[in-house]
Amino acid sequence: MNFRPVMYLFKAPLMLLFSSYIIVSLLALQRAEAGIRRYEWEVKNEFKSPDCYQRQVITINGRTPGPTILAQQGDTIIVELKNSLFVENVAIHWHGIRQIGTPWSDGTAGVTQCPILPGETFTYKFVVDKAGTYLYHGHYGMQRTDGLYGSIQVSVPDGVTEPFAYDYDQSIILTDWYHKSSTEQAIGLSSKPFGWIGEPQSLLIQGRGTFNCSTLNSLAIVPGLCNTSNPECSPYVLTVVPGKVYRLRISSLTSLSAFNFEIEGHNMTVVESDGNYVEPFIIKNLNIYSGETYSVLVKADQDSSRNYWATSNVVSRKPQTPTGLAIFNYYQNDPQKLPPTMPTTGPLWNDSDYRLAQSIAIKARQGYIHPPPRSSDRVIILLNTQNQIDGYLHWAVNNVSFTLPSTPYLIALKDKLGNVFDQKPPPQKYDLVNYDIFKKQDNANATTSNSIYKLQFNSTVDIILQNANTMTPNNSETHPWHLHGHDFWVLGYGKGKFDPNNDPKKYNLIDPIMKNTVPVHPYAWTALRFRANNPGVWAFHCHIEAHLFMGMGVVFEEGVNKVGKLPLSITGCGKSKVYYRP
Repeated sequence: MNFRPVMYLFKAPLMLLFSSYIIVSLLALQRAEAGIRRYEWEVKNEFKSPDCYQRQVITINGRTPGPTILAQQGDTIIVELKNSLFVENVAIHWHGIRQIGTPWSDGTAGVTQCPILPGETFTYKFVVDKAGTYLYHGHYGMQRTDGLYGSIQVSVPDGVTEPFAYDYDQSIILTDWYHKSSTEQAIGLSSKPFGWIGEPQSLLIQGRGTFNCSTLNSLAIVPGLCNTSNPECSPYVLTVVPGKVYRLRISSLTSLSAFNFEIEGHNMTVVESDGNYVEPFIIKNLNIYSGETYSVLVKADQDSSRNYWATSNVVSRKPQTPTGLAIFNYYQNDPQKLPPTMPTTGPLWNDSDYRLAQSIAIKARQGYIHPPPRSSDRVIILLNTQNQIDGYLHWAVNNVSFTLPSTPYLIALKDKLGNVFDQKPPPQKYDLVNYDIFKKQDNANATTSNSIYKLQFNSTVDIILQNANTMTPNNSETHPWHLHGHDFWVLGYGKGKFDPNNDPKKYNLIDPIMKNTVPVHPYAWTALRFRANNPGVWAFHCHIEAHLFMGMGVVFEEGVNKVGKLPLSITGCGKSKVYYRP
């Protein structure tokens, strides 16, 4: 069995051993369920103070982050989800799980299912087909911003060993945190004049951070609303035993920020990303973008008489948020004792060359390389643009801002419900010759559309993500793009404008890493390749919540005629309401 016990806060070796025994025993009982993992979750509105400031959040069984799903490759996951939100729909996306044979369980409202209404219970059922580090999070509106997320750990099958060794295994989710709810943020993003969400108030590590309550206007604050003595916002503590090796599954589910993560005084060896083994390389700090997951190995080999900082810092945007802090605690020390040093600050926030170099350094591990097809059947070039439409600010792709139809695509296409979305194909590319990516464009002429890309089943598709200037002069932002239903090969990165004649000659076709989420850097491009071999309808979008909400995404359809009978439970909205429930 390949599960390893998780370390929490223990003070004595005896307690460590006793606790590990309990965890191993519980996991052994779980395996006795013959590969079926059942969960009953209730999604609710509650007041929580993850950074000491109380606000309304969305919890799963009273928690944010929600429960970690522990499974083994090949297991079936069954989640019975009750929506107990007062007035909001909900849907949960299983980020990185390819949903082979179960596209209706992808959990993307408007794409693969109707949202779950308040008071309703919906059952997700799917197979985790590949070992690795994955996530789950809300995919209706901007609910991830309200704390609706968690981790998925999938271990290798019995009798299979991983190409690296470790003693303990722990998931750590990095997030940014806002005091305004997702509803308040959405109202601002949809208004004239435009109301940007701004920089986050706090950075959380495994759901914990500390906001400086003294910065609040004492005349405008409700007593007790911000309380730094609240145990909910005490720093997250990772307790370690000297000499042991820890697999830390570092994930990012930020709403906006790109992060740099570091453990003071300790090197990290990167070994896995998005469920794929990485040729190991050692780093001092890790750049990580929203939607990405990494496994790093850390050996507890420093002076054990003191504690150390684990930190997250904003990169790619000028930081206006204090460093996120956690404690890397050697077990003989008081876990609440702060390290004697100043927290690490990470690299320069605007050093895009450093971040690009780290992206390029990630290769598939020798012995686990899945070579990409040597060529593709189709090339789609997606220019990331910021636009105005009738005075409203939008994000767009090729100057088309994406909107969702009232009937989910999977239902509409599978059951031939008619023209419930725009049938005109979206643009395949932009004006490659004349468009200046370094110039602020007059992008007031954009349009909205809910049309989709129809891909030939089993074809090989190249996607070129091209970054450009926003509607602010001398500004280009980092966009992490996530593809549902697939892993893709990352063929290459480059600065400036993509050259379709020469840049493909530089593609890495030898050992490219496969991922499901990848950044496109400022004034730069990223090239991806994937096989359209998973029947269904799949979203591909920027993983920044506000950007997706404002239209930065597309949808791919492939082999829907091969999808089995759709469950009745995913229907009930748009035309499907009339079609299925007369």
